[in-house]
Amino acid sequence: MPSLKDLKTRIESVKSTRKITKAMQMVAAAKLRRAQESAEAARPYTERFNAVMGKLSASIGPSDSAPKLLSGTGADQTHLLVVMTSERGLCGGFNGNISRMAKAEAAKLLAAGKTVKIITVGKKGRDAVKRDFSDHFIDHVDMTEIKNVGYVDAQSIAAGVLSRFEAGEFDVAKIFFSRFENVVSQIPTMQQIIPAVFDAPADDAPEASFYDYEPDEQTILADLLPRGVATAIFSGLLENGASEQGARMSAMDNATRNAGDMIDKLTIEYNRSRQAVITNELIEIISGAEAL
Repeated sequence: MPSLKDLKTRIESVKSTRKITKAMQMVAAAKLRRAQESAEAARPYTERFNAVMGKLSASIGPSDSAPKLLSGTGADQTHLLVVMTSERGLCGGFNGNISRMAKAEAAKLLAAGKTVKIITVGKKGRDAVKRDFSDHFIDHVDMTEIKNVGYVDAQSIAAGVLSRFEAGEFDVAKIFFSRFENVVSQIPTMQQIIPAVFDAPADDAPEASFYDYEPDEQTILADLLPRGVATAIFSGLLENGASEQGARMSAMDNATRNAGDMIDKLTIEYNRSRQAVITNELIEIISGAEAL
């Protein structure tokens, strides 16, 4: 049974931990608002961009003149997986969920006889993926010094992916990130970016109307498809930013509550032990008095 001093020390230690988790929860809540606004502001542009690209790609169809980023290499052997996670932990299952999805996809492709190459964005994803797929790891993007993700950061990542595609290093590229729903719900998502996949707009959508394009559709697609890769990566990074802060806020709130429960239990145990010590001292005094 721990002594009174040990119990008191442990109570003070848990109180200090609770202060830290509470502070981290408040910081995450402040950051979440900005990150959520950025992610939600980017969604309409991304959705409209994809709708227009869907119309353009549908008008071309399976043409031999279609850009390579749309038609692909004609093969499906080598897959590039871009796993985007955070640089820091203490955010619940956020990083683990993305890494598990990426590792499950890698294992599935390898079982089918495909070649897998992995690029990680974020230290936590690199640590998780390299443990099981170190032989397939080819590059890592360090974003430790980047506080606010900008489009230029996504362009840098996209440029590296596009240069590898032009060099013939892979046939299919997919990104992995977590789509933000709310503070307690972040959905791990896999999205293919090369060759580009767009849903054709509905018949009543504005993008489904007839347009004359100048220059022709192939030229427009050749210019917009590389931008589409950067847009998809940028959207994934913004969704990740909001998801990370939401997951951290939820995790720190749970940790703060658990610390409070532990303090209550330790306090009860401390009071009981103190009461037992006082009772024993009183018994010793009374016994001594009776002996006289």
